[in-house]
Amino acid sequence: MTNKSPDLVMKRRWLFTAIMCAVVALAFSPRESAEAAEQSAELYFTILHTNDEHSALLPHSPAVDYHQEKEDSTVGGLARLATAIEGIRNAKTEENEPVLLFNAGDFLGGSAFGWLAPQGHSAELSLLQAMGYDAVAIGNHEYDYGPDVLAQYLDGAGYPDAHEDMLLLATNTLPPDDHPLAAKGLFRRTGLFKLENGLTVGVFGLIGKDAIEVTHDTGRLEFLDQHQEAQRATAQLKDAGADVIVAITHSGVEEDKALALAVPEIDVIIGGHSHDALQEPVEQGDTLIVQAGSLGRHLGRLELAYNPETGRTRTRNHEGDHTFLIPIDGRFAPHPKIESIVREYTTLLNTYISEVTGGDFDDIMATVALSEFVLPNHPPLKETPMANFVTDAMRLVTEELTGEKVHVAIQANGSIRDSIIPGSLEHSEGEVSFYDIAEVVGLGYGGDGHAGYPIVSAYLTGEELYRLLYVAVALEVFMGDSYFLQFSGLRFRYRPAALSVIAGELYTGEGVQPADGSEGFVSLRRGDRDLYHVVTDAYVYSFLPLAAELLPHLTISPKNAAGEPIPPERMHELFVRHDDARELKVWETVITYAANQPPSEVGIPQIPDYHADTSGRIVPER
Repeated sequence: MTNKSPDLVMKRRWLFTAIMCAVVALAFSPRESAEAAEQSAELYFTILHTNDEHSALLPHSPAVDYHQEKEDSTVGGLARLATAIEGIRNAKTEENEPVLLFNAGDFLGGSAFGWLAPQGHSAELSLLQAMGYDAVAIGNHEYDYGPDVLAQYLDGAGYPDAHEDMLLLATNTLPPDDHPLAAKGLFRRTGLFKLENGLTVGVFGLIGKDAIEVTHDTGRLEFLDQHQEAQRATAQLKDAGADVIVAITHSGVEEDKALALAVPEIDVIIGGHSHDALQEPVEQGDTLIVQAGSLGRHLGRLELAYNPETGRTRTRNHEGDHTFLIPIDGRFAPHPKIESIVREYTTLLNTYISEVTGGDFDDIMATVALSEFVLPNHPPLKETPMANFVTDAMRLVTEELTGEKVHVAIQANGSIRDSIIPGSLEHSEGEVSFYDIAEVVGLGYGGDGHAGYPIVSAYLTGEELYRLLYVAVALEVFMGDSYFLQFSGLRFRYRPAALSVIAGELYTGEGVQPADGSEGFVSLRRGDRDLYHVVTDAYVYSFLPLAAELLPHLTISPKNAAGEPIPPERMHELFVRHDDARELKVWETVITYAANQPPSEVGIPQIPDYHADTSGRIVPER
């Protein structure tokens, strides 16, 4: 073995060092080094978000399955949601990462808890405040009881002072100067959040075009162009020092995409209205669009990183293997504070229900009836068992209350919010609760100061009934599922592609109409001048004249029992009322109808098999 010279050893060491340096240089390319440097400069923050709770304070689907001490399959519930939020906040606090919590509107209007709003209680908004939301946008259902009640509702929730804790945003909404919404400053256009890590987040809130179109009552309010107001708000927030721009919108995903294209400076859109549970953000250019479904079924989690040098914002969820939507179910124990507040509002609601039903019902969780099957409200643009149950209730209960024969009842799919799902667990098997029924048909407001669409009683000629079928076909084709009309007391066949009615028949018998056969049916005749008693609700009644404006040859002129035409501005004259002048509500007819079904073996009303399926009332032909 020969000895190596010192020079050779030094050369080999130099060569080894050079090779290692090259390897290191290859391993850390300039691009990767730059990316590493960029990420090291990033500021981390998280946005939690929800939308479209619709007064769903309790776990549901169905609520009757919920049990405080036993495992159940219900979803949602604000007390559970509060626990999930608190858990993430606590974890992020340990990591020194700021958290913002936003709501994209329609926190009101849906379950029976919404009925407390006209009675002076701000249940939903007070709970969002207690849960620590930072900003909330106004959706279309916040106007279910009109802008005056909304102003009282916001005032009861502590606004305008409450803006200090939870911003209420309505950037493109313009109330008249003399209306409390404007005079008291109950809305804000924009807001800034200066986070602990030095990041400044600017926010604004929009209501979209479709949401405005389906808003029940906005009085003298104006709604400004969404894109123009977004551009203006974004510029104002940038001038005020905002690093990140967040739009909280009640518009739907498609309108959110258009907004991102029109205002690319928006970094994040927290969306609502279309009830989309987006498992991944929709990326439109550099804008991230998220939405968390509806009814508190999910908590949206958007983990973000902002780069001060590039001004770009990116998601980090996948880095921590964190989903963008967290299901809210029994894995989250109810938050004690929020659960206590929910119980207080439940007591108030039970008292209210007892008052308006004359003591017939005094517990929202009481079992009204039993059912061995689900009454579905789908598929869209079709006759459904749920719709038949609702229209039968409207026809037969109104008939019983007024003592007058009701020939036809009409309802639109937009007013039937869900299916009736009976309980499925040991403690709730087959039970249908007051709360679960009310959640399906509890929308609207009347002139008597109480929640719920009032029943409208009018008379149409046989010719107008025939025209009504053509109107129904036109609404299906041109307006979509929300305007699809459902019927009790008649049946018809039609060709949607040709906008034509093949034949229509009126049921002349008693009770529910048979599902087959011709007994008890007579053909509707063109030119028939006889009057027929028709009931609907204020919502459907309000848009029927619109169809006649589009199709003048299908003019329908609702009349009173004497045959006198009643114009839309006098619609209140046609409301069905109790002896105490309180209006008969759609929800009241449906709950009464369920409670009036024949008793089961255990003495509780049982929904009959007739309502397990459709009965050939609306038959399309190709």
